[in-house]
Amino acid sequence: MALKTRHWDRLGNGGLTFTELGLGTAPLGNLYRAISDDEAHAVMERAWDAGVRYYDSAPLYGFGLAETRLNWFLRDKPRDDYVLSTKVGRILHACAPDDRDGVGKWFDVPNRREEYDYSYDGVMRSLEFSLERLGVDRVDLLFVHDIDVPNQGSRANVLAKVDELMAGGYHALEKMRKEGVIKGFGAGVNEWEVAQQLTKRGDFDIFLLAGRYTLLEQEALQSFLPLCEARGVGIVIGGAYNSGILATGPVEGAYFQYEPAPPEILERVRQIQEIVERHGVRLVDAAFQFPLRHPCVVANIPGGQGVAEMDSNLVASRTAIPGEVWAELKDAGLMRAEAPVG
Repeated sequence: MALKTRHWDRLGNGGLTFTELGLGTAPLGNLYRAISDDEAHAVMERAWDAGVRYYDSAPLYGFGLAETRLNWFLRDKPRDDYVLSTKVGRILHACAPDDRDGVGKWFDVPNRREEYDYSYDGVMRSLEFSLERLGVDRVDLLFVHDIDVPNQGSRANVLAKVDELMAGGYHALEKMRKEGVIKGFGAGVNEWEVAQQLTKRGDFDIFLLAGRYTLLEQEALQSFLPLCEARGVGIVIGGAYNSGILATGPVEGAYFQYEPAPPEILERVRQIQEIVERHGVRLVDAAFQFPLRHPCVVANIPGGQGVAEMDSNLVASRTAIPGEVWAELKDAGLMRAEAPVG
């Protein structure tokens, strides 16, 4: 069965056609554990053979490793046959092994030190470096990366970085969009609040929202997602499984927001799982399908470090969820009443 697609064309420039299932490549950058080039290639080939045509990467993912692995994979694929996004906002600097960033998070990766840079020149340089690593002459979308509290440390720091972006890098992104170098731009962030702020301050097209619109978190429905609807802004969903717990269920050691899940989250997921499984649906299937019910969402991009995980995502992308599942979750107070489910 062919994967479903969604066409997005906010500006009337032809837009982009996304497969609802995309591939996020952070795990292919050796996130939390190292995998071989052959293992990474097998995941990408499985995705391509199944019809996945949207690939998202970033310089941060393995300090260039994920983009390099995409290079090897995409080099024989017709460039017009897929949508490709990467990110700006960091410059990577070669360094001694003892000085490298990401120890304990990225394994068997180049020795690099990362520097946040949201300036005009920083955005341009970041894209130039990414094009070399990717081995392509263009990308379709650029996301400003990690301009959020989890990465910047405080709301004050975020505000300072937003000001830096709007005074510099934003104008580079606008120029590239106007000249047709890219189809659109936005931000890839771990909170909806800064995405809302950016939407109010500039003409942003699309956001990659990680972990902030899921079966467990729907606060973005209060103000941000209605604003996106009004502006025609698209949403790519990252972290739909909230770091794993919505894929594994409330098992011992399950992760939520990159940390061991607390008891209250384990209990909430247990209740959700009980309802969805009563209807013959896997928890991971419902978690994948839920955010796609929102009209602004164009794609869901779970990652995977193995073919088995890729196959599970493929099953989830093709599963029909009975309407009774959503209704029962709402009746139980486990989903916001206003969440779109049609």
